[in-house]
Amino acid sequence: MEQQELIPHLFRTEFRKITAVLCKLLGIEHIDIAEDIASETFLSALETWTYKGIPENPTAWLYTVAKNKAKNHIHRNNIFFGKIAPQIKGNANETVEMEIDLSEKNITDSQLQMLFAVCHPSISTEAQIGLALRILCGFGIDEIANALLSNKETISKRLVRAKEKLRLENVQIEFPHTEEINNRLDNVLTTLYLLFNEGYYSESHDSVLREELCLEAMRLNYLLIENEATNQSRVNALLALMCFHGSRFAARKNENGAIILYHDQDESLWDQTLIAKGAYFLKQASQGETISKYHLEASIAYWLTVKTDSKEKWESTLQLYNRLLQIEYSPVAALNRTYAVAQVHGAAKAITEAEKLSLTNNHFYFTLLGELYKDIDRNKARTNFEKAMALAKTITDKQTIQTKINSIVSGEW
Repeated sequence: MEQQELIPHLFRTEFRKITAVLCKLLGIEHIDIAEDIASETFLSALETWTYKGIPENPTAWLYTVAKNKAKNHIHRNNIFFGKIAPQIKGNANETVEMEIDLSEKNITDSQLQMLFAVCHPSISTEAQIGLALRILCGFGIDEIANALLSNKETISKRLVRAKEKLRLENVQIEFPHTEEINNRLDNVLTTLYLLFNEGYYSESHDSVLREELCLEAMRLNYLLIENEATNQSRVNALLALMCFHGSRFAARKNENGAIILYHDQDESLWDQTLIAKGAYFLKQASQGETISKYHLEASIAYWLTVKTDSKEKWESTLQLYNRLLQIEYSPVAALNRTYAVAQVHGAAKAITEAEKLSLTNNHFYFTLLGELYKDIDRNKARTNFEKAMALAKTITDKQTIQTKINSIVSGEW
């Protein structure tokens, strides 16, 4: 791999590891220092490798440089004697050789502990996602802004406020006590769920970035599964959901970024390996005694990987939506349910159910009504598509809706 490709690749995979380990070592109050040391390490790589060539083991080189920079910074800024030295027996004035553990186990543990720290309930969900993207996924501020459809200044201020809040709360980078894990795990899973959704449902045109968001959410979720204390049924259910949805990632949008509706998707683009993994994790999730919203959503997503229409498929899907709405009502889930209603009971019944929702600020609501009306009342179908057009935010969505309006006008439907 050439240097211009290798360094960005290593930055994506190793920056987060170095940062997490250093954050754990220095404490939550020194997140910025940990990030700076990790960034300086990659700057050194860029400068050194340009003239001396790529070392035999680039990752080991990065870890060595990061360790040295961390030790120098700690001694230079008196962090060592103020924070770490008191924990070591001996004379505080003696020079103590400090070990910075970048072993695979400590990297994994540090990332998990950092995940629980950034998902602390004292900061907002938006801030939790931003910190997770920055510290645990290695995303730059510009990338985070792009992913969250925001701007650099807003994201920077949000992260600064979140870090300060964590400092004031004296949040520790550690696993919660056993009795606390269940309570804190809900926050962690919510963050990962929303992080995945930011990629899967994002209106960003950057397909690479959108897919990376999904993959990062799945990677962090898998770390939870690898840990005995957090390998719970709802964790497996969430990863199953991500696998099933991720399997259709390539088929959901066309080359222009426009959404391709489920029935129009090219099944050959579905990732069968991810579908198989989803089935495995859903089976693992079934071993628990409780059913979470992730179990139900994963089961719905499973049926959507069965392309062939059947009575069993849509009746099962409808029943799952009914249970999901009982556990945790969501207008989006209620809207999606009406599609299953149409498959089981027909478009007229689905229209009645959909119009009860009255989601008049949602262009997907009017798009669905347009689809449901197209074989019943073409004028109403066109009216709903026009309302959807007025609410749609992206050019690609507008183009998709305009195509449907044109089909009605031309009589193709």
